[in-house]
Amino acid sequence: MVVYLLLGIVVGAAIGFGIGYYLWKTRWKPDQEAAHAQLTADLNKRREMAERELEVILNSAREDAKQIRADGERVIERRLDDLARAEERLDGIRASQDKQLKKLERREQNISRRQSNLDKRENSLKELEAERQETLQAVAGMTQAEAKQALLDSVEQEARHDMARVMREIEERARETADEQARKIIATSIQRIAGEHVAETSVALVEIPSDDMKGRIIGRSGRNIRAFEQAAGVDIVVDDTPSAVTVSSFDPVRREVARRALEKLIIDGRIHPARIEKVIKDAEKEVDKVIREAGEAAAYEANVHGLHREIIKTLGRLKFRTSYGQNQLHHSVEASKIAVMLAAELGADIEVAKMGGLLHDLGKAIDHNQEGTHAMLGAELARRFNVPSKVVNCIASHHHEVEQESVEAVIVETADAISGARPGARRESLENYIKRVRTLEEIAVSYDGVDSAYALQAGREIRVLVKPDKIDDLAAMRLSKEISKNIEDSMQYPGQIQVTIIRETRAVGFAK
Repeated sequence: MVVYLLLGIVVGAAIGFGIGYYLWKTRWKPDQEAAHAQLTADLNKRREMAERELEVILNSAREDAKQIRADGERVIERRLDDLARAEERLDGIRASQDKQLKKLERREQNISRRQSNLDKRENSLKELEAERQETLQAVAGMTQAEAKQALLDSVEQEARHDMARVMREIEERARETADEQARKIIATSIQRIAGEHVAETSVALVEIPSDDMKGRIIGRSGRNIRAFEQAAGVDIVVDDTPSAVTVSSFDPVRREVARRALEKLIIDGRIHPARIEKVIKDAEKEVDKVIREAGEAAAYEANVHGLHREIIKTLGRLKFRTSYGQNQLHHSVEASKIAVMLAAELGADIEVAKMGGLLHDLGKAIDHNQEGTHAMLGAELARRFNVPSKVVNCIASHHHEVEQESVEAVIVETADAISGARPGARRESLENYIKRVRTLEEIAVSYDGVDSAYALQAGREIRVLVKPDKIDDLAAMRLSKEISKNIEDSMQYPGQIQVTIIRETRAVGFAK
């Protein structure tokens, strides 16, 4: 059975193989051959297309290469032409340099020959000069040094005489033009006036009801006093002074704001950082109103109209500024009145003198927080708000920082000096007064030939006694100017200081 079974399997397999071969031969092989033929045709077609595209690309690349080669050859030709021209220029430059070098060599040879001739001539001249000097010394009977000294003495003597003559001529011309000069010096004879002035310093005292209030002002761990100082921009000094605290600041307006605010806080009793800021803002508004009203009142009293409101406000700030104890707002009004009287007497422009006198110290209201002198700061502020140019010059020149362009500028300067120098107008502390007087005397005695110096009239005059054998009349005049210039450069003082040089010659004889 097994044999039959195996035989059946083999026969079935042979029959299946035969049937499969028949089907592959009759059906599947023609389809496969057709697909292969189609695939071969497609591949051939694509190969032909690729070959055509490759030929096109190769032709384009050949054309580009030819163009690039042609362009490169043209560039190379241009570069070669440029190099050839550059070589030609270099050859020309070398030829020109060779010619110049030959010329320089010839010039050097000529210079050497001339220098040799000059040296020979110089030696000959020196020999002739030596012979001439020997001849002159033999004739004059003096050496060269003695002749030179005699000549210097003669020239010095002539110069002294010429200088004295020129000074006399200047004085004579000054007398002839006395009418013109009188405009500048007539103010020295005007009657001095009196006025009220308030003396203030850089600190203000605020009274407190009791010493317990000091602790409330300081606050816990000092928070209240720190908040107050930061908001007001001042220093609060709480010391052993009974029933008072001190407000200190270089800015008088800030000091006044702080004083008013502290007084309100003490009266109210509620002192804490938030309340401090509010009270200080209220005090600033009050002080601004006071400043504006003070400026308007000063302009009205001086009879000056048409000023810009910023000028009025800045002028009002002078209410809280003092100089040597003199209130600057009162000083400005007083200077304006004096300038009006001078201008009326001299026939000058009263309006210009009046406004210049009122505004001459305008810069003192802003000089504590800006760079520059108060005269230049005031002039710049006035110019900015369309103050007349002649008035601006009066402001800028009242301390001679710029040239005075009109007689009104001289009048304003004189009015300022009269207002500040009159008796009672200004004062200074005893320490500063002694220091100023001592400095005056030290400056005077520092010069050679000065015997002694004495400050008189509260330091407004310095009298200098000189040694007559070392200082002559001409040197005395020169010494007075030098001392005056030294005082102006090294000291600050109100008004003016007179320097008087005294030269006394005594002849003593004995009868026997």
